[in-house]
Amino acid sequence: MMRGAVAVLTLLIIITIVRCEPQVPCYFIFGDSLSDVGNNNDLVTKAKANYPPYGIDFPGAIPTGRFSNGRVFVDRITELLEFDNYILPFSSAKGEEILKGVNYASGAAGIRYETGQHLGERISMYDQIMNHNETVAKIKEIGKTSAVPKLEECLYTVNIGSNDYINNYFKPGYYYISSSLYNPDEFAEELINQYAANLKILHSLGARKIAVFGLGLIGCSLGEIYTFGTNGSLCVDKINAAVQPFNQKLVNMVDDLTMELSDLQLTYIGSAASTDTGSAIADAPCCKVRDDFQCIEFEAACEGRNNYIFWDGFHTTEAVNVLTGEIAYSALDTKHIHPVDIKTLVSIDRESMINQVKNSMSSLVSSA
Repeated sequence: MMRGAVAVLTLLIIITIVRCEPQVPCYFIFGDSLSDVGNNNDLVTKAKANYPPYGIDFPGAIPTGRFSNGRVFVDRITELLEFDNYILPFSSAKGEEILKGVNYASGAAGIRYETGQHLGERISMYDQIMNHNETVAKIKEIGKTSAVPKLEECLYTVNIGSNDYINNYFKPGYYYISSSLYNPDEFAEELINQYAANLKILHSLGARKIAVFGLGLIGCSLGEIYTFGTNGSLCVDKINAAVQPFNQKLVNMVDDLTMELSDLQLTYIGSAASTDTGSAIADAPCCKVRDDFQCIEFEAACEGRNNYIFWDGFHTTEAVNVLTGEIAYSALDTKHIHPVDIKTLVSIDRESMINQVKNSMSSLVSSA
């Protein structure tokens, strides 16, 4: 009887150990305020969320720098990947903490360096990758004394580009001249060219499994609606129309880079799958907002926050963020991914990925 009890206990311990092991050894996150978990806290910028009521529903009810009432979508992906803790921001990750991954995302950041500069300091996509370069060097240094993860087995996600429209192209004036230099299609092409160049640098630093996110319906955000009006429509149609070429070109970039770089596994996650709001409140923010559409410090937030789409004028509530993360991880509707979701990306090999790309391309052509 004693031996049986020991055997059962041993099996339970083994199962527990297996369940606690993340699906990837590390997770590196790049992006803007939709993914920022505190990198902007110590920057001189208006784009920061390290004060109440931000974080009111985060564990401990503390404002961490996340632009929401609770978790952001990459937190949910982290949970689904079975990490014990959320990925720390580059600004605070120290020592062997970086071996589980680092979050480099920065509120107001864009693909273009000048994007968001009227708000103050921010960390552009290129600068985020340079910060990752520092991390890789530190990981190699740690590797001299202890085991380190294989970077090619880690997950990388990139969600950036919204600010290049909100805080650049559609904010002409002293800071930004892009709308006078490019039509929407040309601007999207410029952005994608810079995006691809940055991803190649990231690849040179060891990234092999990368998920890039398409841009959502920016013209449906409350901040843009309040700023531009809708002329009788539900959203600012000219903004949504301008963003469409970016998403189309981003899908093409995924195919091009996958074929060009022989060991890269790259996938596109669209945002359209998470825009079905049902009966949720979509025409008002949950917190009281300033003239820049961020929450007013220490003001009370709404009740029933799970019933709201928007937390402030631009950022969604935790309820929406959780749904976005779940759809990205395991997409029930393959219409909005190309070619695979994150759950498949982290487990699939290169040859299978190429076949998925070819099949996805064929289905896109047949449905066009």
